[in-house]
Amino acid sequence: MDMRKSMSRNPNMLRTMIGTGLTLVLVLAYAVYSNTVDTEYYGYATTNTEIELDLQENEEGKADWFVTTQSGITWLNLSFNGLQDGMTVRIDASGTEWYYSPLLGSPDADNFNCGEQTTEVSETCEYSSLHESEVESDSHQMRGIVSLKLPIDGLGYLQSEDQTSAELAALELMSDENKTVTWRITVLQDGSTVDSTGIESTMNIVTHDLISVEAFELDPIQESVYSFATLVGCFAFLLFLPLLVYFSAKRKHAIDEQKRKDAPEPEQ
Repeated sequence: MDMRKSMSRNPNMLRTMIGTGLTLVLVLAYAVYSNTVDTEYYGYATTNTEIELDLQENEEGKADWFVTTQSGITWLNLSFNGLQDGMTVRIDASGTEWYYSPLLGSPDADNFNCGEQTTEVSETCEYSSLHESEVESDSHQMRGIVSLKLPIDGLGYLQSEDQTSAELAALELMSDENKTVTWRITVLQDGSTVDSTGIESTMNIVTHDLISVEAFELDPIQESVYSFATLVGCFAFLLFLPLLVYFSAKRKHAIDEQKRKDAPEPEQ
């Protein structure tokens, strides 16, 4: 009852709350509209296919292999078994430069992909056609990323005027990343190529082909739920301080009133 009286005596507070709420509704409604009906952003989906390559020996009996690729590649993963401590693995890509870091694929650097230039770990990425790695155990892996322009997760976004130009832009992007690359993988020890006896090598790549291009859209129902939650949160924030002051004053008044009642009557 006291709260209703307070509101009736202070109509400015009520008008402010209603005006703020309506403003939030209009802003959020326009945000949903502009990103669904009048969008300039398009999402393009690609395959995200892992392929095992067929490595060929340059010289029989030597740990020196080669293979040629012609696809757009994001991840590459080279695995070895049967190596010895002190050996060196070298990967030389003729036709492109690529990123390598020991942190790629490491559980200590979750989702690290060399494109996160704001993080300190991105400084460990090297961009070159040739990379080397020192062997420390029987099994050894080298992971790299060839293209940061292709969507690593199979879904990317671009800005375009309409559906047709967006499809052309996506096709051009995919075409530009389809390069002919010859990979040469060598295992060295003291500068010489070691024998391949007992060594197992496997090289996998992840390739991408365009599937579809669609305009970026927001789910109206989901966004409405988010908008309502935001509105409730804003109202709660606006009401918190006034209500805190109100109930604090009421509590102080009740305490003062109790002290007054408990105070002894002055002697006549």
